[in-house]
Amino acid sequence: MIACRLLGPVELSVDGDAPPAELLWKKNLALLVYLALSPRHTRTREHLIGLLWGDKPESAARHSLNEALRVVRRAMGEEALHTDATTVRLDPEAVETDLAAFARHEAAAEWESAAALVAGALFEGFAVPGESAFEDWLTAQRAPWDRRAVTALVRATELNLANGRTRQALALAERAAALSPTSCQAAGALIRALALSGDRAGALRRFEDHARLLREQLDTAPDSELAAVAGRIRKERMGPAPDSDEARVALTRRLPLIGREGPLAELTEAWRRCLATRRTAVTVILGDAGFGKTRLIEEMMARAALDGGASLTVRGVEADHLAPWSGLLGLARGGLLETTGIAAAPPAAHAALAAQVPEWGDRFRGAPGAEPTPLPRAFSELIRAAAEEQPLLIVADDSHLLDAESLATLASLPRDLPAAPILMLVTAESAPPSELLDALRSRLGRDIPGGTIELGPLQHGGLAAMARAVFPHYDDEAVERLTRRVAADSAGVPLLAIEILHAVAAGLEDLPQQPGAWPAPYHTLTQTTPGDLPDTVVAAIRIGYRRLSAGAQQVLAAAAVLGGRVTVPRLVRATSLATPEVNNALDELEWQRWLVADGRGYVFVAGIVERVIDRDMLTPGQRRRILDADNSPTDTEGAP
Repeated sequence: MIACRLLGPVELSVDGDAPPAELLWKKNLALLVYLALSPRHTRTREHLIGLLWGDKPESAARHSLNEALRVVRRAMGEEALHTDATTVRLDPEAVETDLAAFARHEAAAEWESAAALVAGALFEGFAVPGESAFEDWLTAQRAPWDRRAVTALVRATELNLANGRTRQALALAERAAALSPTSCQAAGALIRALALSGDRAGALRRFEDHARLLREQLDTAPDSELAAVAGRIRKERMGPAPDSDEARVALTRRLPLIGREGPLAELTEAWRRCLATRRTAVTVILGDAGFGKTRLIEEMMARAALDGGASLTVRGVEADHLAPWSGLLGLARGGLLETTGIAAAPPAAHAALAAQVPEWGDRFRGAPGAEPTPLPRAFSELIRAAAEEQPLLIVADDSHLLDAESLATLASLPRDLPAAPILMLVTAESAPPSELLDALRSRLGRDIPGGTIELGPLQHGGLAAMARAVFPHYDDEAVERLTRRVAADSAGVPLLAIEILHAVAAGLEDLPQQPGAWPAPYHTLTQTTPGDLPDTVVAAIRIGYRRLSAGAQQVLAAAAVLGGRVTVPRLVRATSLATPEVNNALDELEWQRWLVADGRGYVFVAGIVERVIDRDMLTPGQRRRILDADNSPTDTEGAP
């Protein structure tokens, strides 16, 4: 059996071993490959002579063909090559090409397997100088195969992005763009992969490079879809440059999504289905604190933005529970006001929001004169108008902390707006039970499209993958040893595992084994106090805190002391920093995943981290000064 790799530099093996040197002579190799790819693996002698020895006299050409056939027969065996006076036929079982394997994977939509076979352009670097007929055949073969290879690489990129494997997706997209530099399909995959890996600046650079190449080589421009994706990326806030100190510090706190590939794929598919069917759908995401609910939400928001969708977000805190309608008003500030479609909503709906949200009245000045619609109906009408303009991703994070009125309104949205491109993502802790959420879940899959995703602790494989991502130079034994220690101290909670790995990367060497089981049976991270945490976790949080800039430490300390949701004006007052300094610190804290934002302010990603900082990183005097400054009458008017 001869195995031929043709997608990339041509490679041969004979029964798994290196081929005879004479088989690699260009015309011998060209003859073998041409027969392997011919219909029924058969060609006439006259055709082969014209293809590879067209410049020779007939007798010399026939002799050369016979010599080439002798070399091929010797390598393959007598039974593999059949010849007579007029034809040459290759036994189909004698040669296996990667093109045949590629076609099988392609037909089965096994895109990652197909992409794995693509090592470059078809017959990369191969030519038979002077034989124009063969060169013309090569050219005709390359174009369609290169298109098929690019499609496989792009589909494999999309699959990896859907599963949160951004590094693998980026590598595949780079290969697609290298294979076909002028392909908008390949450029689009690469730009999306860069954006979703956090390198938005790099994504825009590649778009500009692609546009320049098209202009110079083809006198054209990127297609409208790719240009629209680039425009959406420009509107997003840029993170730190990948080679900056800020990015290097944040690296282990913003690992690629690990251990949650399945849930992300489910969410991505739900979003795609919602766009295709234009039916409102709901996904409930359950999991204890620190299990990655917010991170899943962020991944989906990034994907929705690239697809032209708008994200409306509200994040619950304990104070929201007793504040009627605070959740709906949070969504109004958390993206709804920025959507373009709401201008078409009835004036009475705008009046209802303008009465509650001052900035709404500033934008829609005619609204206060109308008779306000009841808030639930107004919200539904505004959502309807927004969804007619663009798809919506409505996010209620930590919904178990929201007020009952807002949660009931959100639960009724699929009934009020069944035919709209809206995906609602509702996250909550697994306990205690919520009647409203349980009622909503009971309808999922029956009269409401959707389902429930339950997140548990990371298993050994996921923790090991995290360790390898942070310490790629570690050998398997070192990774295994580190994984066991992280598993013991984090109990598989992703948030704590990342904190520990981040601290180890920063120099934490002592990972003492915690005596006894943690957490206590039937306890969650929400019920845990700082004193209950393993010493390693507390030490890891301290190290991460000390690696922040001075301004970020001040802002994070103030946020911990003030508790709950904090706003920029309040942080300016509590820290005595200027507004630009607070904004820069918040960018750093949000990028490194200490804080998360919605339209009303900033909250800690994890309450336990908030409590550790308040308890361990501040003196009583520091706490008192922050509280006194917060209560001072200092004018912060004009702070955003």
